[in-house]
Amino acid sequence: MTSPENRNENDGNRLIQAIRGTRDLLPGETEAWDVFEGLVRDTMALYGYREIRTPIFEETQLFARGIGEHTDIVGKEMYTFRDQGDRSITLRPEGTAPVVRAWLEHKLGAQGVIDKLFYIGPMFRQEAPQKGRSRQFHQFGAEIIGTDAPEADVETILLFLAILEGLGLDSWTLHLNSLGSRESRMAYREELTGYLEGVANMLPEEVRGRIASNPLRVLDSKEEQVQEVTAGAPSILDFLDDASREDFERVKTLLTDRGVPFVINPRLVRGLDYYERTTYEILSPDLGSQDALCGGGRYDGLGEMLGSPERIPGVGFAAGIERILMALETAGEDLVFEAQTEVAVVSIGEAARRRLFALCDQLRGAGVACHFDLTERSVKAQMREANRLDARLAIIAGDKDLEKDEVTLKDLASGEEEAVPIERIIPVVVERLEHTDPELEE
Repeated sequence: MTSPENRNENDGNRLIQAIRGTRDLLPGETEAWDVFEGLVRDTMALYGYREIRTPIFEETQLFARGIGEHTDIVGKEMYTFRDQGDRSITLRPEGTAPVVRAWLEHKLGAQGVIDKLFYIGPMFRQEAPQKGRSRQFHQFGAEIIGTDAPEADVETILLFLAILEGLGLDSWTLHLNSLGSRESRMAYREELTGYLEGVANMLPEEVRGRIASNPLRVLDSKEEQVQEVTAGAPSILDFLDDASREDFERVKTLLTDRGVPFVINPRLVRGLDYYERTTYEILSPDLGSQDALCGGGRYDGLGEMLGSPERIPGVGFAAGIERILMALETAGEDLVFEAQTEVAVVSIGEAARRRLFALCDQLRGAGVACHFDLTERSVKAQMREANRLDARLAIIAGDKDLEKDEVTLKDLASGEEEAVPIERIIPVVVERLEHTDPELEE
């Protein structure tokens, strides 16, 4: 048996890899992510949302209170630790509670202004890694804080659908439900608990454990056995109070007016305690069991849960970036991004190398993205690298060329070459790039 000391010694020689459930975003992927995030930000701006950035770790009580102590997220999935000040700290598993905490802490609504905010960033949950579900994952989300108008609920849905449209994703299904008010939800919970206790012996042991603590989560189970056993469960829609029913009808009417199809799903309860009234999910038919692209709803009681003396109306959604990119790949849609290198600078000889190295700084100062070979390779190897980088032009010069103060400018698409005085090369390159802009050619 290997001693702990030997294990540590051997462990020190292994190649360290990314932790299971996390992944590296490599060059080629990051550019696509930049395009995706740019589209998200542009769409948010069209709808009048402003970006907010919160810390990736928070006081544990923020999530225990807001999400709910008996939810799977808080009970099983959070990355929680004690820091050197013996405080309980948690890596954020979702984005809404931190946004509302920041909104309250900084008194963003002190003047009665309705705030429309969005965020993009990593979240953390200790789940079993599988396709479409990682331990570090990335979300963007939008929140409207300060109004309980049904139009706000619908706007968040339209906002997300606008992002899907911008990406070219037109295959989706909107599932819609209402959890009613806090009071009607409690009445439904009591009725549902009685029903579930009557069929508990037919449910898996793990699911039976939720009946007393969080019965609504039983309905949210994707297990076929659970869905069959609970098929006759009472519907939460039958327990809505008059105000919640009127609110839900208004949401449905607004969606119908906008031509947005939806499916009423009384089992859509979401996994976080702060939801009430409207809840929704937007699903992709191409992602298998992990098919939710976006989930959201209304959380008018969250502010109180976090210590506000009054109820703060709010509604919003969170969307998984990895899931959306998977749906794009399945649909055969590509996020097109421009090559970063516009000009490759190819040198022949030591004097030319020094002079062209300085020229690169001048090109970059003029806004031209250029590449300079740092390994003193052959001209053939430098040109091969220029083609690999998908550069549009190459500037080529040797010591003898520069004695005449000339360089060769080569169009790498057509192969055409011309001699250009070195003092004219920067304006010539800028003009050539402007007249061969791929976007202009389209």
